[in-house]
Parts: sequence; structure tokens; C-alpha cells
Amino acid sequence: MSVYDFSVETADGRTQSLSAYTGKVLLIVNTASRCGFTPQYAGLQALYEKHRDEGFAVLGFPCNQFGGQEPGSNDEIQTFCHSKYHVTFPVFAKIDVNGDGAHPLYKYLKEQEPGVLGTEAIKWNFTKFLVDREGRVVKRFAPNTTPEDCEPDIVAALKR
Repeated sequence: MSVYDFSVETADGRTQSLSAYTGKVLLIVNTASRCGFTPQYAGLQALYEKHRDEGFAVLGFPCNQFGGQEPGSNDEIQTFCHSKYHVTFPVFAKIDVNGDGAHPLYKYLKEQEPGVLGTEAIKWNFTKFLVDREGRVVKRFAPNTTPEDCEPDIVAALKR
């Protein structure tokens, strides 16, 4: 099993198989528009622009489970991301990342790469998972790890 075995919902309600990203290095991030870490959208976009031609993609998954910091509709989230941060990487439909209603992709990501002390739960917005070209989860980054601090690991994954 790999991340390519999952499907997600796009912001406009279509089903998207992650197999469309086969062979790419991915940074999968749960996002929010009203969080102290929201400015990381700029760093995520910069990483995407810098490395997309090498086979890199950022996949954003809005989530309202942390302090109600993503209350908007999928349309409102898209407008915010494009107008405020000029995001061109995919930002999918809002999902849950924890609890009984957690999206199967996030259940898989957390199982493959638990957090500090082996805890699986996502602690906050902008937790990041690095996925290699084979669809394997290779690293988990805490919310306060900036996109720029993720870059050396991304570059290493791109070279493999």
C-alpha cells in the first residue's frame, strides 16, 4: 500500500486519485486560513515553484479541527489561498485528520510516520508528511517546522 492507493475530494467536489502523482515527491500538509502558521502557505508555494519541474508537488488539505481555524467553505478557502498567497498547488476539499471521521489518507499517513513519542494524532495545523517517489511516507514534520526547513529532506528525496 502507498499514498497512491487513496482518492481524495477536490475543492469542486470531484474525486481525485492520488495515483495521478505517481513518481512525484509529495509534501502533504493539513492547512488552515486563520492560524498562526498560515503564512507558511507562502513558503509552501515557493518550494512548489522551485522544485515542481523536478517532480515535486505540495498537496494541501484544509482542516477545521484545530481551534476552528478553517471555518470557510471550500470555495472560500480556494479564494483565500489564491488571493492572499497566490497558491497554485492543489488545495483539496476540507477534511478531518483526527478522530473517527479522519480521512483514510490521514489514517495511513499517521500510521506510517507517527509523531513525537509514537503518538499518531495530528497536533495542529500545518503538520507535514514527506512522501517519496514510490508513495512511501519518509518523514513527518511538526507544524512549527517551516517549509524552508523541510527543503533539504525534499531535495534528498528528489535525488533518490
